[in-house]
Amino acid sequence: MSILPEVGLTRATLGLGGNLDNPVRAMARALRMLDARADCRVAAVSRLYRTPPWGKTDQSFFYNSCAAVDTTLSPEVLLDVCLGIERDMKRVRIERWGPRTIDIDILTYGNIVRVEPLLTIPHPRMTERGFVLMPLADFGADLLISGRKVADWLGEADVQGIEVADENRDWWKTA
Repeated sequence: MSILPEVGLTRATLGLGGNLDNPVRAMARALRMLDARADCRVAAVSRLYRTPPWGKTDQSFFYNSCAAVDTTLSPEVLLDVCLGIERDMKRVRIERWGPRTIDIDILTYGNIVRVEPLLTIPHPRMTERGFVLMPLADFGADLLISGRKVADWLGEADVQGIEVADENRDWWKTA
């Protein structure tokens, strides 16, 4: 499914995840908060996935999903909005790749390629992470990242232990 954003809007993709408290409810709430804004519209959401921890492996399994958001916000302001949602949900950054209630990453923003201290687009490690590529492929298999389709990156990614937790792509509207 590749729906183009309306004129004046830019399509951004987001990766969401968490493994503390009720991460599914937190991700759903975050998506509803974004969708309720006048400057953002959730255009597509992946299925919900249960994934083994990555990086720091001595912690609970995660729940992950991806979303496409059409927005008038700049990448930096969208990042601020996402970080604000994380703060509202009591996200605390204690250790890299550690447990969290919610994490919202900007994966792509239109066709922008940017490397800056606070925001790198596309997300610098997304092509190495099955837990990002698998949900992203649900609606963006043909999306180009560094000259290759998401589906091609996914074919080389480690997806061992990743399972679909909810087939319904509207899970975020009711969780």
